[in-house]
Amino acid sequence: MYRLRKISTKNNPIMKFDLISKAENRSFDSGKGILAKIERLDMALVKVKDLLEDATKHHYGVPAINSINPETVRFAIEAAEHERLPIIVQYYPGFCDYMPVNVMAFAACQYARRASVPVAVHLDHSKGYDIAVGGIRDGFPSVMVDGSSLPYEENVRLTSDVVNIGKVFDVDVEAELGHVGEGSSVDDIVNTDYYTRPDQAVDFVEKTGCGSLAVAVGNAHGPYCKEPDLDFDRIKELRAAVDLPLVMHGCSGIPDDQMQEAVNLGMSKFNIATEYFRCIYHSVEKHIAGEKVYDGDGVSLGSCCADDAHAFVAKKLQLLNPNHFSL
Repeated sequence: MYRLRKISTKNNPIMKFDLISKAENRSFDSGKGILAKIERLDMALVKVKDLLEDATKHHYGVPAINSINPETVRFAIEAAEHERLPIIVQYYPGFCDYMPVNVMAFAACQYARRASVPVAVHLDHSKGYDIAVGGIRDGFPSVMVDGSSLPYEENVRLTSDVVNIGKVFDVDVEAELGHVGEGSSVDDIVNTDYYTRPDQAVDFVEKTGCGSLAVAVGNAHGPYCKEPDLDFDRIKELRAAVDLPLVMHGCSGIPDDQMQEAVNLGMSKFNIATEYFRCIYHSVEKHIAGEKVYDGDGVSLGSCCADDAHAFVAKKLQLLNPNHFSL
């Protein structure tokens, strides 16, 4: 278990943002979106909580793009800049043997600070206290703690403990209630016993103080073995029951019309990993097969997929913006 202390510094990685009007010529229309008063011209790193609250208020969804290295972070942000829409880039700590968590936190925050649109940075799926608090230590301004596989009271206790640490360091905390399983299991997709109960969500949010809540409504992680059929009635009930942003995991493979309906019903954050990784893989494969990457040219492997990655992320940004929000 980590022992942490708060350190004040002039170069705090989390910048503060205030809502201001377009007339001040420093941001966007206050009636339409999150308005970042950027204290330094090269900084656009925003808090996940602020971004998702704005998305909930203005009925747009924010893709949370899972990345595996600095290049995949950069591709996602560049697409968001082109589309003039906010984005979240996030990292799964299970990849730490490939890319250390602190390295990804630093790289993602650096790219976010230099973006021309609001970018939030998040650590995805911390399975336990030590991983979540380690992410805070390593510089992530937002973390998810996933206690959904635990008994309810243990999930409450774990989430509360991480939220309390997060408050000390001004770090947002996402939690999960219900159980978002694996897309390879039909039972995980269709068994409503795993779905999030609105009455329990009310109690959970009140007891933990989490900043956003990942819910189970027919979604699952990874490739789906059958087409998901989201429980829209449950999404409506959850949206009416709790006053905080709702998160959907497992968005790779959910039909476009269902994704847009989820946005319109009040879902705000949409985690996308499998499809993004697949896009990058097939792009690299295509470039090698077409001899666009020459034998031994390892440098090009990191950048040859940029155009395809940009197109993929841009499409998701457009999809999750059915009401035509703009900065």
